[in-house]
Order: sequence, then C-alpha cells, then structure tokens
Amino acid sequence: MPQDFSGQNLCGRSFKGQNLEGANFSSADIKSADFTGANLRSANFSHATAGLQRRWAIFLVCVSWLLSGISGFFSAFTGVLIAYIFDSSSLENHVAGWAALIAVIVVFIVILRQGLNSAIAIVIAVAIAVAIAGAIAFAFAGAGAGAIAIAVAFAGAGAVAGAGAIAIAFAFAFAGVGAVAIAGAVAIAGAGAIAGAGAIAIAVAIAVAIAFAFAGAIAIAIAIAGAIAIAGAGVLLSAYIAWQAIKGDEKYSLIRNTAVAFAAFGGTSFRNANLTNANFTAVVLKSTDFRKANLTRTCFNKTKKLDRVRPGTTYLQNAQVRQVLVTGQGQDKNFDRDDLRGVNFQGANLVDVSFIGTDLSKANLQDADLSRAKLVQTQLNGTDFTGATLTGAYIQDWGITTDTKFDGVRCEYVYMRLPTKENPDPYRKPDNNEEVFGDGEFGDFIKPIFDTLDLYHNQGVDPRAVAAAFKELAENNPEAELEIVAIERRGEDKILLRAKTATTANKSELSKEYFINYNQLKALAEKDFQALIAQKDSTIADLKTMVLTALKRPSFYAQTYQNQGDTIMPESSKRVVNNYLQQAQIAGGLVNAETVTANQIGGNITNYTPEQKQNLAQAAADIQQLLNQLGQTYPTNTPLEKQIVVTEALKEIERNPTLKARVIGALKAGGTEALKELLDHPAVNILLAALEGWQDAE
Repeated sequence: MPQDFSGQNLCGRSFKGQNLEGANFSSADIKSADFTGANLRSANFSHATAGLQRRWAIFLVCVSWLLSGISGFFSAFTGVLIAYIFDSSSLENHVAGWAALIAVIVVFIVILRQGLNSAIAIVIAVAIAVAIAGAIAFAFAGAGAGAIAIAVAFAGAGAVAGAGAIAIAFAFAFAGVGAVAIAGAVAIAGAGAIAGAGAIAIAVAIAVAIAFAFAGAIAIAIAIAGAIAIAGAGVLLSAYIAWQAIKGDEKYSLIRNTAVAFAAFGGTSFRNANLTNANFTAVVLKSTDFRKANLTRTCFNKTKKLDRVRPGTTYLQNAQVRQVLVTGQGQDKNFDRDDLRGVNFQGANLVDVSFIGTDLSKANLQDADLSRAKLVQTQLNGTDFTGATLTGAYIQDWGITTDTKFDGVRCEYVYMRLPTKENPDPYRKPDNNEEVFGDGEFGDFIKPIFDTLDLYHNQGVDPRAVAAAFKELAENNPEAELEIVAIERRGEDKILLRAKTATTANKSELSKEYFINYNQLKALAEKDFQALIAQKDSTIADLKTMVLTALKRPSFYAQTYQNQGDTIMPESSKRVVNNYLQQAQIAGGLVNAETVTANQIGGNITNYTPEQKQNLAQAAADIQQLLNQLGQTYPTNTPLEKQIVVTEALKEIERNPTLKARVIGALKAGGTEALKELLDHPAVNILLAALEGWQDAE
C-alpha cells in the first residue's frame, strides 16, 4: 500500500534510494529533503513546499555576502588604480591610471553587449584594451626626446600594459563575482539589494585601507573617491547582469546557472530519482535539484519558482518548456529539433506550435489542442494523443508507431505536407475539401499496423548501395527480424524504404548503422563494388532492381502495409479511393471509381460485363501459371526470395506483349483486388503492388 506523508513536516528528512512508488506527499514540507535515487513513480507532491531549510538559507546568504566582499575588494583596488590619473607627481602613474580606466570601460561595454559567458567577448575586450593601452604608451613615447624619451616610453608602456592587464582581470572578476553574489542572493531569499550594499560597504572599507597604503603617491580622499565610484559602478553592473541572468538572458547563462546551482546547495534533491507520472501541481520548487531525474510525463502544472530549480540536462532547462508546463499556454511557440522526450503537455494550448524534428517520444499530449501544429518528422513513439485535437495539423513523415495512442482524437482533417505559397492546402486528407473525419475515424485512418524502420534517402539514391547496405544490416542484426514492407518514391530521386522490425529493436541504432554502411558503399568505385557483390549472393542484385523500379513507380512494393496516413506519395501517381461511409455494408473489397459511383454499396459486387469477367479470369490464370513455373526454380520462404520471384515474373510479362495487354486490361476492369481474389501464391501481394501502377498504362 502506498505510504501517506501528506501534510507532514519532512524538512531535512532522507529518503535516499527508497521505493516510494505512489506515495502521497501532498501539502507536505519537504524543504532540504533528500530523495536522491528514490523510486517516486506516480508519487503525489501537489501543494508541497520544496527548497531550503532556514538554516541553509541563512548560511548561503552569508556566503553571498562573502562573495560580495570579494567583489568589493576587486572594485576597490581597481578604483585606487584609476585614481592615479590625479597623481601629478608621476607621469608614469598618470598614464597607467588612464590605461586602467579605458580598460575598465571597454570591459564593461563588451560585457553588456556580448555577455560574460562568451570567450570571444573576453578575447576581444583584452585585445582592444591592450591595443588602446599600447597606443597611449607610444603616443606618450612620441612626446619625449632622445634616449630619455625612449626609456620613459618603455617604462610607460610597461606601466600601461600592467595597469591595463590588472584592470581587465579585476573588472571581469568583480563584475562576475558580484553578479553571482547578487543573483545567488536573489535566488535564495530575494536579498540582492543587501548583497549589493554589502559589496559597496566592503569596497569602501578596503579602499580606505588601500588608500592609506598608497598615501605617499596620491591623496587618501582621491583614492577613496575612486574606490567608491568604481565600486558603485561595479555593483550596478553586477545587479544588471544578475537581473538579466535571473530573467533568462542567454548572454548571462553562465551567471544564472552558477547562481541557481549555488542556491540549490542544501535544498530539496530529486537527483537520479524516478519521477515518472509524478504530480507536482502547485508545488513551490525553488532551490530544488532535478539533475539526471527521470521526468517522464511528470506534471508541473501551476508550480511556482520552476525557473529556480537546478535542471541539469532535463527538458526543464528550456525556458519555453517551463512556461508551457506551468501555464499550459504554448500557442505559436517553436520547439523545432528539441529533445522533449516524456514531457507532460496535457491539456495545453499548442495551436500553431512547431515541432519539426522534435523528439516527443513517450510525451503526454492528452487533451492538448494541436490545431495546425507542425508535426513534421516528429518522433512520436509511445506518445499519448488521447482526446487531443489535431485538426489542420501537418504530419509529413511523422514517426508514429503501434505504441502511439490516438484514442478519442478530435480531427476533422490533416495535411500530409507543409504548405507553400503555391499550395496552401497540400495533400489534405480527406481529399475532398467538403469531407471531414467523423468521431474516432482519424485514429483508424492513421494508425500503423506494426512498427517500421523508416530509411529515408533524400538525395542521389544509389540502388546498389541501398541493396547491399540493407542486406548487411539484416545479416548483422538477426534479432531485429528486418523485413521490407514498402519502397516508396518521394519526389524525383528520393525513396523511403520501410522495414518491419521486432518490437524490441533499437531503431535509432539500426538506422545509424544502415546509413554508415550505405554511405561507405555509395562511395565505392564500380569495380570495387562489383568485387564486393561477387562475394555476396544474388539477392543484392535483385533488391537493387526493386529500388530501381521504385524510383520509376511511386509504390513498388507494399506487403500488407496499410498505414494510409504516413505513407505519402504524389496524388498524380496513384489512384486513391477514400470512402468515409456511415453504416454501410461493404463487400467485394476495393471499389473502382471508374465503374461504381454509389456512396454506399452493399452485397456482392458483380457489375462486371461478361467480357471483363473473361479477361479477369484469363489474366489470373496466366499469372498463376507463371508464378507456379517460377516457384519450381525460385523458393518463396523469405520476403527477399518473394521479391526475386516477383522480379522474374515482371520480366516475363514485359517480354510477352499479349500477356501484358491482358494483364493491363484486367487491372483496368477490376483492379488489383479483383485479381487478388483469383490468385493463390505467397508472392501475390508483392506482385499486385508492383502491378498497381499499370492500371494507368496506355
């Protein structure tokens, strides 16, 4: 029975490594609690309070003041260095002071424009500052005369370079440390103002001490004034950086990440915990560690301070994702190519959102509104669309599997391609713009009957390399049970090879291995490739023929694969009959739109003329005889062997004009389904798929 901790004070309690599946922590105080490595699957944390215990918060604020003091030291020292501008007793010190001031100004400008986490920005700042310092040195040298001027120039140059280098280093130091101190204080307890005041106070105190130490060179009052001025400017810059970092400005992500990590020290820890299906509704989550946690379908609806957690590499590091998780509002957002595996967008408004190339595997999209969403090449293995709205979505090449759930999906129509100016409604389904899917029809229309490995070749298809690479893949991975179910043409010279796989197969690794082999084979010279083929059996050449045929015809081989939704081909290349019928009694298989036009057809379909029936019977008999003859020579135990038989059958039909004409006539009269009812052979489905395009022959 799941444990009940609801409403309890669990501050500082350790649940490390425990099995707490289904446990109830609702409204509990879990500040500084340790759930590292715990199994919290389906646990309920709704309205709980996470974060830091008071003693940890006080300790970290004190540490932030210490950091402010360090920042104050750097700013005070820099201020005193700049105060040398007013030292009229030494020209060398005077120039060094100006060099320090210029260096600090350049650093501040670069930080504001480029950010602190840019190495390029630092290099640019140093280069510019040193260049300016050098220019001043040489200019100063030019003002001298003879050997004395040269000596002074070298001394001045050294002073300038040294002062510039120190100023640059200290400027970066007090800006960065100060920003971390203030951002950390804000992240912990909103004590940014206190941290800033501490920095100024310590800067002034240190400035006085440094000023006394250098009293012989410049006046104490000037040193203190310089220290206070630079300290004030540094604190203002640090406060600005801290504010921008907390707001999520990517230029200061280093500061933000450091401050959040600092603030999460000693806070509630879910590191390495399994939080699958856990509920964090309305939880206060600042100063919480989620590094390496399993956040599959975890609910963060209406959580507070989610931007103050330590996310690690989880999807919580994405500010847009956090916003949708908390508010449920994501309209018009762009998540292209993001890794959102297991994200919980249940009930979210995702109208017009772009998920092109995004991995949404195992995501919870129940009851989400995905109207007009771009789901192009989106990975959707195990994604739950139950009750979602998909009307007007673009589903080109989306990666659905048998584990993708479409129960109760609301969808009137979808588009199989992204829109263009010339075609704003590309490949709409249903094809008739006046028709829509009825309740529950879309799920039946789109659902694949089994998992497939989709190998998309998008440029310069090499049939010989396709054949050899696939055969090698199948031989190297027998446990994957690879079986080709479709070879489809996409555009002028692109193909999609679909292969059925075992449910346990790792499609990502299979695809990676295939394309490594394919690209290597494609690069082989013809002579080397022929030598390789000679070492293999003849099935490579036969599969090559299949690919060549697929490039000429839109859908050459489609063995029992009935996924109408993600099998996409040009409409002009294939007759498609879409009947969306209510309460119809259907018999007789496919209805050819050229011979039957009724909306609902019942009973036996027998409206062939006697001549058509005779042609069908004769063509079927000839094909059956041909297949039987080939069966004596070629086995049909595997899909590849069936393909070989089909290839030979097509060759024989092409060589016999009379037989070819008879087959074409039969196809026009009754279609492939009529022939299928009259044929009995293991390769009949493959052959009829290959003959399908012949219905439009002259």
